[in-house]
Amino acid sequence: MLQPGLFDMENRLESLSKFGDPLEKLKEVVDFEIFRTEIEDALEFKDRSKGGRPPYDSILIFKILTLQTLYTLSDDQTEYQIKDRLSFMRFLHLSLSKNVPDAKTIWLYRERLAQKGLRKALCNL
Repeated sequence: MLQPGLFDMENRLESLSKFGDPLEKLKEVVDFEIFRTEIEDALEFKDRSKGGRPPYDSILIFKILTLQTLYTLSDDQTEYQIKDRLSFMRFLHLSLSKNVPDAKTIWLYRERLAQKGLRKALCNL
């Protein structure tokens, strides 16, 4: 088995760009940051007095839910595809060494947004 080269990942991503990666175009068109305040307010993770693991970035979660909707993925498939697809990792700004939210975490965030009536509003943009 060959050891990965220094520029292998960069070369592969460049190749994906040449094919016209639709997620690159989506990232150019949509400013996901404008949704941050509304999503964070709905998720209500501000009280950290109880400790526990820090929450995932709200924009990361929103982008994951966007991918899930665009590609009609289950929670388990969403987790798998994020780990498997370079285009998904690039869209989410995740490197190979970063933690990926598991299926249960994706479900939890989606449910929190749904309880606030925000999930449907955001996915219909």
